[in-house]
Amino acid sequence: MNIIPAIFEEREIRRLYDEKTETCFFSVVDIVHGLTQQPDFQTARKYWNKLKERLGKEGSQLVTNCHRFKLPADDGKMRLTDVVNAETLLRLVQSVPSPKAEPIKLWLAKVGYERMQEMSDPALSLERARTTWQQHGRSEKWIRQRMTGQEIRNKLTDCWATHDINKGNEFAILTNPIHQEWSGVSVKAHKDLKGLQTQNLRDHMSEAEPIFTALAELSTRQIAGTASATWLTENGSAAWTGGKIAKHARLELEAQTGKRVVTGDNHLPPASAKTIPAATVE
Repeated sequence: MNIIPAIFEEREIRRLYDEKTETCFFSVVDIVHGLTQQPDFQTARKYWNKLKERLGKEGSQLVTNCHRFKLPADDGKMRLTDVVNAETLLRLVQSVPSPKAEPIKLWLAKVGYERMQEMSDPALSLERARTTWQQHGRSEKWIRQRMTGQEIRNKLTDCWATHDINKGNEFAILTNPIHQEWSGVSVKAHKDLKGLQTQNLRDHMSEAEPIFTALAELSTRQIAGTASATWLTENGSAAWTGGKIAKHARLELEAQTGKRVVTGDNHLPPASAKTIPAATVE
């Protein structure tokens, strides 16, 4: 299965695409977060747990039709998460009193149609990403860096996949030491610094951060390739060394400029002056 994040009103909705059944599965807690407009992601998770308990007592098929797949969590690790297909998701939306119900239905129809287009022409997904970043006010320079970084990341994960590394949890296990080593903070701590919740960290990096991320991942891939690294242990050593190379470059730049590379700068929209009351579960 492929993990394909989508965006609903600046909120990242994690989703999986099962190529065998050609089915998209959406993270339930992410949808609930968008529906209830909870400021805190943990509150949205508690809301869903309470709603799931109530629906289960009522014998609702909505709970029965939930699946649990591993998705990337805030700490960068792959964790079991409740997911549903589009049909079940529409029923879920109807179960939550929210002014965001209709916008989410329209959004769901839109992403479904876009996914079908991208399957026939993968270049469309890149063009849509570029358009979205432009709409969010990213500069062309930032967009080029973001796309270059993604290409380097894809080459690294392709390398892992062909050297006995399982996609999913093992990818996360190797990603964390690369990030920790070059930046001095974990993926989760980096997201916390920027005030992110479900958003993609790379979409909120400042000008220098993606450059050092790319350097760390490029170094990791080339070191792993030179050593013909296989399995977690050997690739883990390459990940640590690749991150360390970028770390030395970061420290040198910081010493010369007196400015920190890892910052709390992000691209989050300003907080709305008018908040929407959160839905409640009786």
